[in-house]
Amino acid sequence: MSIANGIVLNLILLLLSSGPLFSQKYLVSGSAVPERPDPLRQFKSYSGGYDLTNKHYWASAAFTGIHGYAVAGVWMICGLAFGGYAILKNLTGASSAVGQHSDSSYVTMFFLILMFSLLAIVATGLVIAANQSCLQRTRKLKATVLGAGDTARRTIRKVTAAMDQMQKLLLPYDPKTADLLNSTHLRLGHEWRMIGKFTGKNGRIMNASIQISYIANLAVVTVNMAFLVAAIVLLLLHWHPGFVIIIFFCWTFTVLCWVLTGFDFFFHTFADDTCLALEDFEQNPQYSSLSSVLPCTNSSHADKVLVGIGRPVHNSIREMNSKLTEYAGVVLRIDELNENSIVCNPFSGEPNYRYMPEKCSKGAIQIGDLPRFLSKFTCYQENAGSCESEGRFISEASYTMIWAYSNAIQDLINIFPDLQSLIHCSFVKEAFSNMVLHQCRPFRASTRRLWYCMLSLSIVMVVWVLLWAAKAYQDRQRAFSLCSIIPIPNT
Repeated sequence: MSIANGIVLNLILLLLSSGPLFSQKYLVSGSAVPERPDPLRQFKSYSGGYDLTNKHYWASAAFTGIHGYAVAGVWMICGLAFGGYAILKNLTGASSAVGQHSDSSYVTMFFLILMFSLLAIVATGLVIAANQSCLQRTRKLKATVLGAGDTARRTIRKVTAAMDQMQKLLLPYDPKTADLLNSTHLRLGHEWRMIGKFTGKNGRIMNASIQISYIANLAVVTVNMAFLVAAIVLLLLHWHPGFVIIIFFCWTFTVLCWVLTGFDFFFHTFADDTCLALEDFEQNPQYSSLSSVLPCTNSSHADKVLVGIGRPVHNSIREMNSKLTEYAGVVLRIDELNENSIVCNPFSGEPNYRYMPEKCSKGAIQIGDLPRFLSKFTCYQENAGSCESEGRFISEASYTMIWAYSNAIQDLINIFPDLQSLIHCSFVKEAFSNMVLHQCRPFRASTRRLWYCMLSLSIVMVVWVLLWAAKAYQDRQRAFSLCSIIPIPNT
């Protein structure tokens, strides 16, 4: 009983002192994120680190796209002013003299508009391709993060199943230990549900964010391309009202392109922050900006807890082997057995008590198989009269208790690698390492490429819309033949 209590109490301490395996807060306090102006604090520098629950982090990160938002605002104001002026002039009936332009100016304007239309179409195609690439990279990153949570859930489920079995085995002989196991089982069950809640809730949020970003970029540039194609057709038809419609809608979509330019730069900043925090964790996990995500990253504490579990198991098996060796020579009449060749002791000795199943001798048996080894020395009630002559010195009640404790310890040994994984958060560390080595660089590149392409499209659209406004002014009150470039001369 004391041995089992020692094992289980250390296990309880392990699971309760480690805290939650995952937290709903992806905290980070540290210097992984550069200082940036925080618009929520009168543009004072934000230095709180990579904290996804902190509105000041998000505000400072979103502010990095100010160049796009600012140009969008200025362009919208200019559009409203230009539109208001045109409407007012039309309502008052004011008109200005029709200027004269050389034929070469019409040809030049036509080819400039055609060239920038083609540039805008090419830029739109690049944005669509970059947007698709960014979607794939982001989904892969999301799958890695949520995959770590799923791995944790499977590991906890395996551990709790083993504990449930241990509890049933020990309940008749050690109710106190069984009760402790039940408490630990409930605690792990709570952690299992919390991780499921985390992956479910945040998985939905991630999916929604990824889809909104992807659809917004795709929808704006696709509709914008449709207007570009329509504009080329109108360029040959010289339908002046159509010019006004094209200018209005493309001016509006240019505003949206600039807004997305700012947003895409903000997304690129977030990608940089994420990878920077992951790289910081790789280099120095104890003091990185992601250390509070992993309450189990304190390796010295984790090693002490593992030693606390390994020591009683090692000592109990060693003591059991010592007794069996003594019985082997005196009662069992077996001279070839020694302390290391009866029951496999998978833990090394002091001071580390490391789990080393390969150190067991070739002839050793697993502790879970010990009852089968001792069954031939057990005195069952139906054979009580001949037990002494047959060398059956173990009572049936003692055998049943040995069977229960042996199987409970074997269950603990079986789940020990999973416990190591939970204590050291191996699943999270492996996910982080995978992201740093294989995903961060292409993820950063895809977000940067998307911003470059959207910025290029936005600049081209500004020039394109201004050229169209100039073209509309140049062609007003003039007649053109179908598909002509130069107007019909006045007679």
